Amino acid sequence: MSPPAPALRVFHIDGGEATEYAQMPLQLPAQGYVWLACSRSHFGEQLAAVQAALQNLAGMQLVDLHVSYLLNAQLPSHYDYTSQYDLLVIRRIASPPDKASSAAVAEVVRRARSQAADEHGWSPPTIDTTPVGFAVWDRVLLSVHPDDCTVRDGYARRLLQLAGAHAPAAGAAEPDIAVLSRSTQDRLAREDQAQRVAGRLAALRLPLSPADLMMRMVNLIVDGYLDLRRELSRHLDLWQNALLKPRGRFADWSALLEARLALHHLDEICEDQRAAVQDWVDTVEAWPTPQDAAGQRALEALRVRSRDVLEHIERVVHHVRRLEQNTETAVQMHFNVQSNRANDIMRTLTTITAIFLPLNLIAAIFGMNFEFIPFVHARDGFWWAMGTMGVITVALIAYFTRKHYLARTEK
Repeated sequence: MSPPAPALRVFHIDGGEATEYAQMPLQLPAQGYVWLACSRSHFGEQLAAVQAALQNLAGMQLVDLHVSYLLNAQLPSHYDYTSQYDLLVIRRIASPPDKASSAAVAEVVRRARSQAADEHGWSPPTIDTTPVGFAVWDRVLLSVHPDDCTVRDGYARRLLQLAGAHAPAAGAAEPDIAVLSRSTQDRLAREDQAQRVAGRLAALRLPLSPADLMMRMVNLIVDGYLDLRRELSRHLDLWQNALLKPRGRFADWSALLEARLALHHLDEICEDQRAAVQDWVDTVEAWPTPQDAAGQRALEALRVRSRDVLEHIERVVHHVRRLEQNTETAVQMHFNVQSNRANDIMRTLTTITAIFLPLNLIAAIFGMNFEFIPFVHARDGFWWAMGTMGVITVALIAYFTRKHYLARTEK
């Protein structure tokens, strides 16, 4: 079992450098910005300390309504703002349970789904989500995560890797250039130039502002839904193949209903996400343009990234709706195939009935209890009747075959 994630992590990001603090800073650094990332339980337990830190760092605390938003684990994706900060709540796909108390339950669910997949080629999806909240100031970002904090820890690890990619080794001694050969001096000059370029690239890869950092984490959350849609597509293809088998007898309608409900649920989640991010994009578009070139570049990069995240969400929404339509179409085609099969059966039975109808008529006529009936007392009357019925049968079969009444439409 992996060790529990820290309840609170604090990072200082300045240009191409990212540093993690061991404790909450008392004041805002002169340059860069601060990222406060905590779990929802820690935020609720240490609310007073977090509010005091926000007062020291950003000059304003969270309003009570936004505090309730960040503490609400059932809140849908939502966007709100004040004159000093913006609030964005995005629901991400919940991580599987890893606590010892729920390990047995998770194993039972996994086996049940594995058995369903073996029997029907499909494991009904369970889409469980949990909210991640962001409060964005000019130089401070507060993010409130579920207790597992997978998004926070994953991006924090990437952040420190990017920041440390170009950092010089600790304790490395500077060589004396005067005593080195010309080739060695050229090599060191090239390496120094490469380190400078790597440092500039790392600075560009690091978030330029708290809002940029927030959108990068939102992008990670949305990418989880992009991965989920591929799994849904693969499983729904199996559903369609099972539904469209002409001779198959599909009976697992409860699982199909569960899959359709999961798609509807995912559609609602993505719609809420799109509405929240669209409100954020509209707000960013209305921000005033900075006077300096670096500020203008950072604002344009933020607008581009925000629109890119919105486009990713729209792709998920479009794909989910297409999956819903494909499922509905497959169900309708299944019933059409079954209806055609029933029509073929009824047509065959009707044709057979039509063939035997004149034979039954002849048998009924000669079965009447009259004393004088032609051919009744004739020596060869039976063979004449049987021959006549045989000729009628062959003629009707030939006629119905020519009209394709006995042909099967399914392969």
